[in-house]
Amino acid sequence: MPPTITAFENSPDRGRGQARDMRVRWALEEVGQPYDVRLVSFAAMKQPAHLALNPFGQIPTYEDGDLALFETGAIVLHIAERHGGLLPTDANARSRAIAWMFAALNTMEPPIVELGMAMLFERDKSWYAERLPMLQDRVRTRLGELSRRLGGADWLDGAFSAGDLMMVTVLRRLNTSGLLDEYPDVAAYVARGEARPAFRRAFDAQLAVFQAASRS
Repeated sequence: MPPTITAFENSPDRGRGQARDMRVRWALEEVGQPYDVRLVSFAAMKQPAHLALNPFGQIPTYEDGDLALFETGAIVLHIAERHGGLLPTDANARSRAIAWMFAALNTMEPPIVELGMAMLFERDKSWYAERLPMLQDRVRTRLGELSRRLGGADWLDGAFSAGDLMMVTVLRRLNTSGLLDEYPDVAAYVARGEARPAFRRAFDAQLAVFQAASRS
């Protein structure tokens, strides 16, 4: 039996590939592992059956036999460790790739998410105009550091790895902010990730869910 992941029945990202099941779909596509998807509503995510898989009532979850996982970092790492193609065989390079996974989630994503939430939900607040430049500058700081690390390289540490997969999915959250345009090398790095066939397959699969929901 293939593993089963959960995804939004009707994603709030409107098919832009921002929902976090995209990371897991992409990882499974990269390693050539077939998978099933169980779509869940926002109401179902708060019911006991789903909370047994993710106590925080979020997606995605991952089930394979008697193993159930939540948190995209843990799921993608599990996939990468079980299949070839997402982690280097050299032990040191492997550890560095895992470090980049953590960096994507713990260093890059928090200021990016904070900026995105402000842009979505705080535009009508009196403090928004004053707070926005501060949030943007926090993201710029991280983008500048990442740009210096890339130094014109295609990927973060040699060949494409799970670290790049996680980093690209995090950076894509900036696609509508305009900030990536200020760092052409980082924008090109994201574009290289998006051009990978496995990414396109994952994106199309997620988009198809939104399109089907829109027609119903």
